[in-house]
Amino acid sequence: MTAFSDPQAVARYADGPTRFVPGFDAMQRMTTLLLAERAPDDARVLVLGAGGGLELKVFAQAHPGWTFDGIDPSAEMLQLAGRTLGPLASRARLQQGYIGDAPDGPYDAAACLLTQHFMDAAERQRTAAEIHRRLKPGAPFVTAHLSIPQGDGARAAWLSRYAAFAVAAGLDPEKAANMQRAVDTKTHILAPEEDEAILIGAGFAQVELFYAAFSFRGWVAHA
Repeated sequence: MTAFSDPQAVARYADGPTRFVPGFDAMQRMTTLLLAERAPDDARVLVLGAGGGLELKVFAQAHPGWTFDGIDPSAEMLQLAGRTLGPLASRARLQQGYIGDAPDGPYDAAACLLTQHFMDAAERQRTAAEIHRRLKPGAPFVTAHLSIPQGDGARAAWLSRYAAFAVAAGLDPEKAANMQRAVDTKTHILAPEEDEAILIGAGFAQVELFYAAFSFRGWVAHA
């Protein structure tokens, strides 16, 4: 059982990002603004890693004409997304699976938040290419996830800061240390320049950093 299928962990999910991802709410608002720069009022938006529904709710509240395809491998997290959306759920089609299971589009915009650090480099490259293939020319794609320098002790330093931020947000220090170890061993964190190279290699242009908050980075790019 993973954290994304454990009922207790799923029930607590909404507390995590808001407490332990620096500037999480602002990052979601910035994502919405960046998507809206080029997405029309009736945009069809692809959201990969949509379980939980936090970003879907922000997008839907800000843009009443947008509709969504939300993809996530966890059925339990998609159920939570439906509950999070409430009456807004009628505008979102939630589908269990990965990017290969997503409709072909074409989409006016896409987002993938706090998800890609669960993919190794090869899977991340394939996923970025599949997202690009589903977007209309010039459509925006926003992604944000763990992304830190890797050499000369930098990885250890930034993961220590990740844990320190969690402690400052109220997490027990022992639990924060366990979380740091889990992130170090069970996720696939790349250096920022590697993340940018993956987007460029997938065919995206105008790759721009818009969010940098301790161990997290976010980019906007265009198909």
